[in-house]
Amino acid sequence: GSYSAQTVLITTGSTRKKLEIPGAKEFENKGITYCASCDGPLFADQDVAVIGGGNAAFETAAQLLAYAKSVTLFNRGSKFKADEVTVKKVLSHPKMKALTDVVLKEIKGTKFVESIVYEKGAKTEELPVGGIFVEIGLMPTTSFAKDLVKLNQYGQIPVDPRTQRTEVAGLWAAGDSTDGLFHQNNIASGDAVKALEDIYLYLRAR
Repeated sequence: GSYSAQTVLITTGSTRKKLEIPGAKEFENKGITYCASCDGPLFADQDVAVIGGGNAAFETAAQLLAYAKSVTLFNRGSKFKADEVTVKKVLSHPKMKALTDVVLKEIKGTKFVESIVYEKGAKTEELPVGGIFVEIGLMPTTSFAKDLVKLNQYGQIPVDPRTQRTEVAGLWAAGDSTDGLFHQNNIASGDAVKALEDIYLYLRAR
């Protein structure tokens, strides 16, 4: 429908890019997870894998090193997208290992994840793991707003982090649909409360 309002707050979030190989769908929430801060402690003293090569992947690996027996990071390319300082610090940990130029082929298991199959060069190998943490990117749910506000290169809505205001008068955005640095449920909730406080002041001043 069509609605009229003095102010609008966009909180449509984002969806995580999913791993699309055999076994990925079957073992989601059965060893495959998309949130280390939520599920990391469940994999204490286990060998785990992290999929991705950006800052989110390395930050996930850093969190898991506090719990896991070992962490192996799989990167599709030859270079990591994460900051050099972050990469160096995480890879210096004795329980950490990273593999580059790999192609993931399959997730195996019975009731839960038991291993991940991958190709590196001409070889196909299988690594036993109890958990797989996927960090291959987020897709903001913002396409409906692309003609209303300018999106950044990732499809996120740029906001003022102090107030959550966009460049469009009367329009705010909060959570994973924005260009905020961190994307977690509790941070999204805080962003929304911040936006509502500013909206209240905005309306009172009119």
